[in-house]
Amino acid sequence: MSTHDDQPVRDDVPDPALPPDAPAAAPTPDAARGRGEGVGQAKEVEGLSQGQIVWGRFIRHKGAIFGLVMLVSIALLSFVSMGIGPIKGLWIHQDYIRSGTVIDGGRPTLQLPFLPGGGFAIGDHPFGQDSIGSDSFAQVMKGVQTSLLVMVVLGLTALVIGVTIGAIAGYYRGKVDMVLMRFTDLVITLPVLVLGAVLGRLLDVLPVKLDATAAQREAIRSNMPLLLAVVLGLILWTGLARLTRSEFLALREREFVDSARIAGASDWRIITKHILPNAVGVIIVNVTLLMSVAVTLEAALSFLNFGIKKPNVSLGLLIAENQGAFATRPWLFWWPGLFIILIALSVNFIGDGLRDAFDPRTRKVPSDRAMKRAAAKLEPAAAARTEEEST
Repeated sequence: MSTHDDQPVRDDVPDPALPPDAPAAAPTPDAARGRGEGVGQAKEVEGLSQGQIVWGRFIRHKGAIFGLVMLVSIALLSFVSMGIGPIKGLWIHQDYIRSGTVIDGGRPTLQLPFLPGGGFAIGDHPFGQDSIGSDSFAQVMKGVQTSLLVMVVLGLTALVIGVTIGAIAGYYRGKVDMVLMRFTDLVITLPVLVLGAVLGRLLDVLPVKLDATAAQREAIRSNMPLLLAVVLGLILWTGLARLTRSEFLALREREFVDSARIAGASDWRIITKHILPNAVGVIIVNVTLLMSVAVTLEAALSFLNFGIKKPNVSLGLLIAENQGAFATRPWLFWWPGLFIILIALSVNFIGDGLRDAFDPRTRKVPSDRAMKRAAAKLEPAAAARTEEEST
């Protein structure tokens, strides 16, 4: 069929370039089977809101569901076992820094069916004990809570700063855009790991230099994970700001923005009510990926002794403290490292699922095997219809 610039393609209208009695062109195999980008998507999302469409695509992403279930399970395990805030946990060793008697060389008491010995048992020290007899399970669960806290606070801090700067720069453009983006470029050039180490060290040294009281020092020391997360968030917002700016530059030229401006809407309303909801997909995806970076960055800083300090516990700090026992008690490394990997991978999988859910262009075209299987199921019905029409 021929196409015209001002008319859509119609299957029921003959091509004027062909003779009236010319036979219709046979459809291609892919067209006959309805294969191609966008085919069937309108019917799939008919009558659904944007939130329902995104959620439906997200729950069909196997990796994202695996990451979500894994992350929720890890969070529940840490909070139920060690508690949160004034709420006490259910684990018998709540004092994770308390020393005790080393039992059986500090070996883990956890037994699983697929491990040597068989059966299933938890015991008093499922993750083993360190050199002074402290329970490794309690320490790892506290470290998981620290990683989750840093991940969430860093993500929210970077979200607020990055979206604010990117939205203002992309909407107003001109000199405002130039100043904000040059400042962003300056922050990007700073080495994140080195700057984070310096700022983390300052949080540890400044109270002493400023002659802070004992109560003030204790408050700073106990809130070190929160302060470190805020400091890292003040550094890692740059990529989100540039992405938000690019989205606002494209969206501000759309017709719905012009309509809102003509209707008398203020700049604040246009930014928050019209442009920002259309850019939320890119923002959410990149915030989740930034949160996974936060987990590994915090662990790296703590391992280098520039991050979390005692009496707080972090997964990187546990690895650093027990690095001398790698040959004799390797399980002290297995569990903190395993949870770092699981948390980072889970957040990455969730980010991949959100990206696919918000961007329909990432839909996969069915493979030839899947299309042949679907065509084989449709052949009996097509043959019966043909026979019915012939009679």
